Formats: sequence, C-alpha cells, structure tokens
Amino acid sequence: MIPSIIYSFMSFYQSKPHDNIPVQQYDSLELKQWIKEQALSLGFSDCVIAKPDAQDQMPRFQEYLKRGYHADMHYLEENLDKRANPKLLVPGTQSIICVRMNYLVESPKPRYIPEQPNSAIIARYARGRDYHKVMRGRLKTLASKIREKVGEFESRPFADSAPIFEKSLAESAGMGWTGKHTLLIHKKSGSFFVLGELFTSLELPFDQPATAHCGSCSACIDICPTQAIVEPYMLDARKCIAYLTIEYKGIIPEELREGIGNRIFGCDDCQLICPWNSFAKIATIPDFNPRHGLDNISLLEIWRWDEATFLANTEGSPIRRTGFQSFKRNIAIGLGNAPYSIDIIEALEKARDQHDEIVQVHIDWAIQQQLNKQLL
Repeated sequence: MIPSIIYSFMSFYQSKPHDNIPVQQYDSLELKQWIKEQALSLGFSDCVIAKPDAQDQMPRFQEYLKRGYHADMHYLEENLDKRANPKLLVPGTQSIICVRMNYLVESPKPRYIPEQPNSAIIARYARGRDYHKVMRGRLKTLASKIREKVGEFESRPFADSAPIFEKSLAESAGMGWTGKHTLLIHKKSGSFFVLGELFTSLELPFDQPATAHCGSCSACIDICPTQAIVEPYMLDARKCIAYLTIEYKGIIPEELREGIGNRIFGCDDCQLICPWNSFAKIATIPDFNPRHGLDNISLLEIWRWDEATFLANTEGSPIRRTGFQSFKRNIAIGLGNAPYSIDIIEALEKARDQHDEIVQVHIDWAIQQQLNKQLL
C-alpha cells in the first residue's frame, strides 16, 4: 500500500513544471519517498538512503587484512581512506542511494543443499546476465529520472566497482544486517540479492539501521564445505570456494579440492542453509534468467566446451571473469570429485596436453581420483 503522503506528493508534481527546478524547492523527505518509488518501479527490490560514512568498518577490515584473509586480492589494501570516507571517492557526495536486486528465478528448498554430483554447479547470481551491467544501467536511469524532476545534481553509480563498503553502507541505512557468513540478510527477503549505490550531491534524510537477527545460529559456519568462515563475521578468502573458483588463477591446494566438489563457479551453500532464505524473493526482471542451460548442465557437457564455445556462451555473463583456463581447472576438479565413470576418465585423458600447466595439474589429479574410486 502506498502511503498517502506519496499520493499527495505525486499529485503535486503532476501539476508543476519538471525542468530545471532547484532541488531546494522540494521537501527532502517527500523527495526521498518519491526516489524510493522510482527505484522500485525500475526493478530494484529495495532502496534506502545512507550517510556517506563508513569509518566504523575500518578496525575489523584492517584486522581482516592483517590476517591475510584477502588472499592475493591486494587491491583491497588500497584506498582505505576512500573506503572509510566515500566523500573522498566522489567529492561533493551528501547522500548515497543504496539499492538491491533479487536474483533468484525459483525458490530453493529451505535449508537444503542439493546433491547432484554429476552436475556443474554455478552460483545462482551468475547463471544469467552480468548483474553489474544491469545494476549500473538502472542506476543511471534512476539518476535521469531524479534529474528530470529536480534539475541538475551530481551523481555517480557503482556496482561492486570501486573501493566501497557497500554492505555496511546498506546496513547502516536499514537494508538488513551482516550475517555470520558476511553477506547482508534482510528479514523479509533473505540474502539472495546484489547491491548497488548511487552517490549523489542531494541532501536527503538518512534511513536508520536495522537490528541483527542471527542469534545463536551457526548453520552457515557449519555447512561451509571448506570451513572458510573461520569465525562469525570473518571469512578467509584463501579457503572460500567463491574466491578459489572465480578470482584465483593458480593451482588450487589439494586439501581443498574435495570440499569444492562440483562447484565450478562460486558457491551458494551458506545461503541455502540460512533459515532467513525461506523468505527469499524471486527476481522481477528477466536478466537473471539462466542462459545456455547453466542451471542444469552436466560436468561432462560443459567440459566439452572449447574456448570459442566458452566465449560465445558467456558473452555478457559474470562467468567470463574466471577465464577459459581457470574455468577448465574448476571443471576438472568437479570431474575428479564425481562418481566413478569411464566416460569421465576418457574425457579427461583426451584433454591431456591441450591446456596450460595449471589446468594439467588438475586434470592429472582428477584422473587419479577417478582411478582410486574404480579400485574401491
């Protein structure tokens, strides 16, 4: 139900000229409510207004860096001043419009991790179009709508593309709370969503933070296949399947390969087990719909992709981020972890000497894993 104040506000604007009206002529609270309505109409699942200040995040983040949990993501060590003070990143910023987009296309079974050992498991956010492009495009449209209404102001959109504590900014404005798996959780929408920000020079009232509701639950910590959540709210990327299968380009430590299982791009286990995701909402835009059957494709089928097929089937997809060779490396691990199959052994042996040395290490390991199962 739309509050009556918004009805009266919309009626006000329908009777007034829209071009080049100074921002100061608008009531800031009414403008904030109107912006939220526009955000929802563009397909965003939520919209809050955050204060451009993240100083309180620095002590924990510096401890995270000190422990080396950021692995080889050395860019996280840079621009700490801008992370803490967004006004240094975009001078003139007075408020940050934080939005989120749901990306599930079907509701998962509550607190259940599917057992599909021959399937190539890809994180749900990555099965469709690259959300970064979707998010930035719609944030630009939101900025244009605001500009048409109030006149010129400074704005800049972001979607995981700059040194920004985006989760903490959204959290500080009530979009949810940070769960023990370090992802943002919304009480009525779970955590299957992605975030974006529009830095603005608008002086808008800030929203208030929500309360946390993880309580004594440790389901996400307990379920993590590689025990990457080393303590509540602290994740060691060096063990995280999302990092290992997407960001990391080297030889994956042998002791972590069994835990990776058949997850070839990212991992959803800590979210699937979270009780709050029984309230997870379905995406309202088609961009997140799976492409090329990536929600139901076998390890052997995707293993047979050559580089041209990989590039064609991942055009406009976040999967491009990992690169063809690392993608093959990940699938090889999945094949090694799959139930014994002579077809798998033959497919792996056929690929010998067709890839770089890093992939070859994982092919050799996978063949040995298959042969070991044959002897059982």
